Amino acid sequence: MKNFGSKPYLFPMPTYMIGTYNEDGTPDVMMMAWGGICAEDMVALNLEADHKTVANLKRCMAFTLAVPGTDTLEASDYFGIATANRTPDKFERSGLHAKKSERVDAPVIAEYPLTLECTVEKFEEEPYGLRVLGKIVNVLADENILDGAGKIDAGKLNAFVFDQMQNGYYAVGQKIGSAWKSGAGFLKKNGTK
Repeated sequence: MKNFGSKPYLFPMPTYMIGTYNEDGTPDVMMMAWGGICAEDMVALNLEADHKTVANLKRCMAFTLAVPGTDTLEASDYFGIATANRTPDKFERSGLHAKKSERVDAPVIAEYPLTLECTVEKFEEEPYGLRVLGKIVNVLADENILDGAGKIDAGKLNAFVFDQMQNGYYAVGQKIGSAWKSGAGFLKKNGTK
């Protein structure tokens, strides 16, 4: 095995889109990979404090967290490259469409198939950076990603993940097993339940 030292090399890393409002009411979206679900109704976002998104979070105390599909890869990547600190019209340049959330003071991006509407619960300044804890108020799902029973079908998201090791994106979606079932045979094999 080859040693790489201390690196953030975990795969896959999520690609989530944080939606907030700028002080002039225009939408801002930022791609992030360092965060995720941290409790049944909570998300954690690990961000650098100088992001425009952080200033927006502190002012509005709300955000949306969306899962982008592969059809929005270029615009989503752009949201990770451009900063609203230097490009205030970056959302407008993307060609995507936003509407105001009915539940929180943040934009919902029409082209993203799955969106969590969240309120900011806490800012934690840590030696390694800023962690923002958000409470999930509601989940919005496009009708196109629902199965016949009305549940969200992850395979229909056409989501993509980030590869920190080679800066790549990879499409995901093929179901290969069932959680809490695929490994159940080992319980019987070992005589445990």
